[in-house]
Amino acid sequence: MLSTVHAGARLDRLPTSRFHRRILWLIGGGMFLDSFDIYLAGGVLGALSRSGWSTMQLNAAFLSSTFVGMLIGAFTAGILGDAKGRKFTYQFNLAIFGLASIAGALAPSMNWLIVCRFFMGLGLGAEIVVGYGSIGEFIPPAVRGKWSAYLSLITNSALFFSTFLGYLIIPAIGWRAMFAIVGAGALVIWVVRKKMPESPRWLESKGRFAEAEAILAGIEGETAQGRALPPVVDAPPVVARVTSLGSLFRRSLIRRTLLSICVQVGVNVVIYGFIVWVPTFLIKQGLGMASSLGYTTLMSLGGPAGALVGVLIADKVGRKNGLIGVALIAAIVGWLYGHSSSVEMATLLGFALFTLTYLMVALGIATYIPELFATENRMRATGIAGSAGRLAGIAAPQIVVLMYASGGIKDVLWVIIGTLLVMAAVLALFGVETNQRSLEEISQQEDEAVPAPLTGHEVPREQHR
Repeated sequence: MLSTVHAGARLDRLPTSRFHRRILWLIGGGMFLDSFDIYLAGGVLGALSRSGWSTMQLNAAFLSSTFVGMLIGAFTAGILGDAKGRKFTYQFNLAIFGLASIAGALAPSMNWLIVCRFFMGLGLGAEIVVGYGSIGEFIPPAVRGKWSAYLSLITNSALFFSTFLGYLIIPAIGWRAMFAIVGAGALVIWVVRKKMPESPRWLESKGRFAEAEAILAGIEGETAQGRALPPVVDAPPVVARVTSLGSLFRRSLIRRTLLSICVQVGVNVVIYGFIVWVPTFLIKQGLGMASSLGYTTLMSLGGPAGALVGVLIADKVGRKNGLIGVALIAAIVGWLYGHSSSVEMATLLGFALFTLTYLMVALGIATYIPELFATENRMRATGIAGSAGRLAGIAAPQIVVLMYASGGIKDVLWVIIGTLLVMAAVLALFGVETNQRSLEEISQQEDEAVPAPLTGHEVPREQHR
């Protein structure tokens, strides 16, 4: 009977191949639709208000139900992802998201649509946690940052497509078609992703060696295509572990948990404290609605631009150092934006700030946070950090309103600048560099969990981490 399969070492020595590209697109498809659905809210709510089907109060309830659902979804996905597996969790949340979107397209009233939106939010919050947490478990360490940034690029490109399709479809067909498109797309991807393998690293962490071995053999065969593969590099054996949510807040892991929360909160404060407010800021500065949206569209191209920069630099500059440098540059750009003297200069600086923000998404949320934790803790840790980020996303707009009322856009930007400086300082003092290192090597110092009890098919083992 197998007592280990060396999943990490075997996956890490593989050259990237058609298998890895398929994994990227299967995960990316769900995350693209996730992001698409988040961004369609603006166009849909505008149409609902114009038609008299909704009111400002009901629109606010719609947005609140989205955030509450995403908060619960992120937390729940972390628990399920480590307990039931990556494949079960992303299929489960995608089914909820897809069916709720179809139901939303058929909603007979705004109140029903708000309820449907809550269930959409459950899937939306879960997809990001599981998607970013899963991709790195298949990708070799030399290019893990690059491929995680690719996933961020696919996800963030949905902003343009959602806005463009909304512009074409909502006036001609109506808002229901947007939810129908997303729901149908999610169910198609759900069917296609049934063939996606479970993570061999997770299977090994649960003692399911025969299943892990079968999947690894298939991956190696598809990658090799008859050619010899690089040899497996041995890694120090580690005792099997069983963990709980509380393990993340014990001495061996508390630093990494708080570090991941800090990164999530920092990035979300910038997004929900500045990025989503840009059209409002421009209007307050005297621009008309059309001009404001036009300049904002130009700035929003910084989203995919930031992810592309992440593809180029993630595996060269590293995660910790990259995030520190980007946060400091973003703080400087934020100060300059607050002192810009023309709309053209504000647009250029805004584009730069968009780019830097989504570069932090690619380096931090997509890559760094999942890398900090061992397989048995990865999803719940990512879920906890994601939940903290959602709370920051809920609080940031309220802070913006207060700061803008007291001192205008400059006071708002000081909050953004302060957040970025705190994040950079925390990373400098407590950050762990993960670049070019195997996931097992990164997590070697985690020793708080207790040995796993034997149950059924599990046997004592030495596990590569």
